[in-house]
Amino acid sequence: MAKVSFPLSEVYCLIEPGPVILMTTVRNGKANIMAQSWHTMMEFEPPLMGCIVSDRNHSYSTLQATGECVINIPSVELAEKVVGCGNTTGAEIDKFEKFRLTPESAARVEAPLVKECFASLECKVVDTSMVDHYGLFVLEVVAAWLDHDMKNHETIHHLGHGNFMIAGRNIHLRSKAK
Repeated sequence: MAKVSFPLSEVYCLIEPGPVILMTTVRNGKANIMAQSWHTMMEFEPPLMGCIVSDRNHSYSTLQATGECVINIPSVELAEKVVGCGNTTGAEIDKFEKFRLTPESAARVEAPLVKECFASLECKVVDTSMVDHYGLFVLEVVAAWLDHDMKNHETIHHLGHGNFMIAGRNIHLRSKAK
Protein backbone atom coordinates (compact mmCIF):
# COMPACT_ATOMS: atom_id res chain seq x y z
CA MET A 1 0.00 0.00 0.00
CA ALA A 2 1.34 3.43 -0.90
CA LYS A 3 1.46 6.21 1.65
CA VAL A 4 -0.99 9.06 1.15
CA SER A 5 -0.89 12.66 2.28
CA PHE A 6 -1.78 13.18 5.94
CA PRO A 7 -3.12 16.46 7.38
CA LEU A 8 -0.46 18.38 9.30
CA SER A 9 -3.04 19.38 11.91
CA GLU A 10 -3.40 15.68 12.78
CA VAL A 11 0.30 14.78 13.16
CA TYR A 12 0.00 14.89 16.95
CA CYS A 13 -2.25 11.81 16.70
CA LEU A 14 0.68 9.78 15.31
CA ILE A 15 3.37 10.78 17.81
CA GLU A 16 2.06 10.62 21.35
CA PRO A 17 4.71 11.37 23.96
CA GLY A 18 3.60 9.20 26.87
CA PRO A 19 0.79 8.31 29.21
CA VAL A 20 -1.90 10.79 30.08
CA ILE A 21 -1.05 12.18 33.50
CA LEU A 22 -2.89 14.18 36.10
CA MET A 23 -0.91 17.31 36.94
CA THR A 24 -1.86 18.75 40.31
CA THR A 25 -1.16 22.29 41.43
CA VAL A 26 -2.24 24.39 44.39
CA ARG A 27 -2.52 28.13 44.89
CA ASN A 28 -4.02 30.03 47.80
CA GLY A 29 -5.12 26.73 49.33
CA LYS A 30 -7.09 25.64 46.25
CA ALA A 31 -5.85 22.44 44.59
CA ASN A 32 -6.51 21.67 40.94
CA ILE A 33 -6.07 18.69 38.63
CA MET A 34 -5.24 18.99 34.94
CA ALA A 35 -5.20 16.04 32.54
CA GLN A 36 -2.09 16.41 30.43
CA SER A 37 -0.50 14.33 27.69
CA TRP A 38 2.25 16.42 26.13
CA HIS A 39 5.35 15.69 28.19
CA THR A 40 8.68 13.94 27.90
CA MET A 41 11.68 12.92 29.97
CA MET A 42 14.65 15.16 29.23
CA GLU A 43 17.43 13.95 31.54
CA PHE A 44 18.23 10.99 33.82
CA GLU A 45 19.97 12.70 36.75
CA PRO A 46 18.67 14.89 37.98
CA PRO A 47 15.42 13.65 36.44
CA LEU A 48 14.10 16.44 34.23
CA MET A 49 10.77 16.49 32.39
CA GLY A 50 9.40 18.85 29.80
CA CYS A 51 5.65 19.59 29.99
CA ILE A 52 3.58 21.66 27.60
CA VAL A 53 0.90 23.64 29.40
CA SER A 54 -1.16 26.07 27.36
CA ASP A 55 -1.86 29.54 28.71
CA ARG A 56 -5.53 28.67 28.05
CA ASN A 57 -5.42 26.10 30.88
CA HIS A 58 -6.41 27.10 34.41
CA SER A 59 -3.25 25.40 35.76
CA TYR A 60 -0.92 27.55 33.65
CA SER A 61 -0.94 30.65 35.87
CA THR A 62 -0.70 28.53 39.03
CA LEU A 63 2.30 26.62 37.69
CA GLN A 64 3.96 29.89 36.72
CA ALA A 65 3.23 31.52 40.07
CA THR A 66 4.15 28.62 42.38
CA GLY A 67 6.84 26.89 40.33
CA GLU A 68 5.75 23.43 41.42
CA CYS A 69 3.37 20.59 40.69
CA VAL A 70 2.89 16.85 40.99
CA ILE A 71 2.79 14.55 37.99
CA ASN A 72 0.40 11.71 38.92
CA ILE A 73 0.30 8.63 36.71
CA PRO A 74 -3.12 6.95 36.57
CA SER A 75 -3.88 3.43 35.39
CA VAL A 76 -6.59 2.58 32.87
CA GLU A 77 -9.15 2.09 35.67
CA LEU A 78 -9.19 5.88 36.12
CA ALA A 79 -9.68 6.60 32.40
CA GLU A 80 -13.17 8.10 32.72
CA LYS A 81 -12.10 10.32 35.62
CA VAL A 82 -9.00 11.40 33.68
CA VAL A 83 -11.13 12.38 30.67
CA GLY A 84 -13.51 14.17 33.00
CA CYS A 85 -10.64 16.17 34.47
CA GLY A 86 -9.53 17.03 30.94
CA ASN A 87 -12.96 18.19 29.84
CA THR A 88 -13.65 20.51 32.79
CA THR A 89 -11.94 23.53 34.27
CA GLY A 90 -10.72 23.98 37.81
CA ALA A 91 -11.73 27.62 37.53
CA GLU A 92 -15.34 26.45 37.92
CA ILE A 93 -15.26 23.21 39.93
CA ASP A 94 -13.24 21.28 42.51
CA LYS A 95 -12.06 18.33 40.43
CA PHE A 96 -11.01 16.29 43.47
CA GLU A 97 -14.59 16.47 44.73
CA LYS A 98 -16.33 16.15 41.35
CA PHE A 99 -14.36 13.06 40.27
CA ARG A 100 -14.01 11.53 43.75
CA LEU A 101 -10.23 11.64 43.81
CA THR A 102 -8.25 11.83 47.03
CA PRO A 103 -5.56 14.48 47.62
CA GLU A 104 -2.57 13.37 49.71
CA SER A 105 0.16 15.58 51.13
CA ALA A 106 3.42 15.68 49.23
CA ALA A 107 6.83 15.74 50.91
CA ARG A 108 8.68 18.44 48.93
CA VAL A 109 5.97 20.55 47.24
CA GLU A 110 2.62 22.04 48.26
CA ALA A 111 0.64 20.47 45.39
CA PRO A 112 -1.10 17.22 46.38
CA LEU A 113 -0.52 13.68 45.20
CA VAL A 114 -3.55 11.81 43.82
CA LYS A 115 -3.99 8.72 46.02
CA GLU A 116 -5.72 6.68 43.29
CA CYS A 117 -2.72 7.00 40.92
CA PHE A 118 -0.06 4.28 41.06
CA ALA A 119 2.82 6.78 40.84
CA SER A 120 3.38 10.43 41.72
CA LEU A 121 6.33 12.67 40.90
CA GLU A 122 6.80 15.84 42.94
CA CYS A 123 8.27 18.50 40.65
CA LYS A 124 9.76 21.98 40.76
CA VAL A 125 9.96 24.23 37.71
CA VAL A 126 13.65 24.78 36.84
CA ASP A 127 13.44 26.45 33.43
CA THR A 128 10.78 28.76 31.99
CA SER A 129 12.77 30.12 29.05
CA MET A 130 10.42 28.48 26.52
CA VAL A 131 7.13 29.03 28.36
CA ASP A 132 6.11 32.28 26.64
CA HIS A 133 6.73 30.94 23.15
CA TYR A 134 5.89 27.22 23.46
CA GLY A 135 4.25 26.69 26.86
CA LEU A 136 7.17 24.38 27.70
CA PHE A 137 7.97 24.10 31.40
CA VAL A 138 11.09 22.16 32.39
CA LEU A 139 10.49 20.35 35.67
CA GLU A 140 12.91 18.64 38.01
CA VAL A 141 11.50 15.61 39.81
CA VAL A 142 12.45 16.14 43.47
CA ALA A 143 10.57 13.16 44.98
CA ALA A 144 8.97 10.08 43.43
CA TRP A 145 6.38 7.68 44.85
CA LEU A 146 5.15 4.28 43.63
CA ASP A 147 2.32 2.24 45.18
CA HIS A 148 3.53 -1.36 44.98
CA ASP A 149 0.10 -2.62 46.06
CA MET A 150 -1.46 -1.34 42.84
CA LYS A 151 -0.77 -4.21 40.47
CA ASN A 152 -2.15 -2.68 37.28
CA HIS A 153 0.22 -0.19 35.68
CA GLU A 154 -1.59 -0.13 32.34
CA THR A 155 -1.63 3.50 31.25
CA ILE A 156 -3.77 5.38 28.77
CA HIS A 157 -2.26 7.32 25.88
CA HIS A 158 -4.17 10.06 24.07
CA LEU A 159 -4.38 9.64 20.30
CA GLY A 160 -6.65 12.63 19.64
CA HIS A 161 -10.37 13.11 19.11
CA GLY A 162 -11.40 11.07 22.16
CA ASN A 163 -9.30 8.06 21.13
CA PHE A 164 -6.91 6.40 23.56
CA MET A 165 -4.51 3.47 23.51
CA ILE A 166 -3.87 1.25 26.52
CA ALA A 167 -0.23 0.42 27.20
CA GLY A 168 1.05 -2.02 29.74
CA ARG A 169 2.57 -5.05 28.06
CA ASN A 170 6.27 -5.19 28.83
CA ILE A 171 8.98 -6.95 26.84
CA HIS A 172 12.67 -7.23 27.61
CA LEU A 173 15.21 -7.11 24.79
CA ARG A 174 18.94 -7.41 25.16
CA SER A 175 21.43 -5.94 22.78
CA LYS A 176 23.36 -8.51 20.77
CA ALA A 177 26.20 -6.08 20.07
CA LYS A 178 29.67 -7.54 20.58
